[in-house]
Amino acid sequence: MRALAALPLALLAGGLLSGEARADLRVCNMTASRVGVAVGYRDPQGWITEGWFNLKANSCEAVLKGDLTFKYYYIHAIDYDRGGEWGGRSFMCTREREFSVRGFDNCLARGFDRTGFFEIDTGEQKNWTVQLTEANRQGGQPLMGGPRP
Repeated sequence: MRALAALPLALLAGGLLSGEARADLRVCNMTASRVGVAVGYRDPQGWITEGWFNLKANSCEAVLKGDLTFKYYYIHAIDYDRGGEWGGRSFMCTREREFSVRGFDNCLARGFDRTGFFEIDTGEQKNWTVQLTEANRQGGQPLMGGPRP
């Protein structure tokens, strides 16, 4: 029953109503502001953080394309227009401009910023959608759209 109730939201957020069937990590900006998103994840070579993905107001974008291969992913987002952020207690390296950083140790010593990311537990699903809203900015947890069927 719970899965059926979440289905319309997952379909809408995942773009399946338009006929797309992709396995990605998607972030949906459900605010009236432009938002910058950084993502942290593990790949076969170790930990990496990448950013910034610029999302227009009320839009979604795949920040990682293809099947998700790990259980945990990390997101940090900033509101360009109104200020504020979506973050957490998992610290990774970022920079003010576009970046791709290997590892999360000694960020400051390596010339990067040390930034708090929130954790996403995908339950080892192959695709996942995260929704950033006004209500969950500044310390609240983002809404997890969950896997798309």
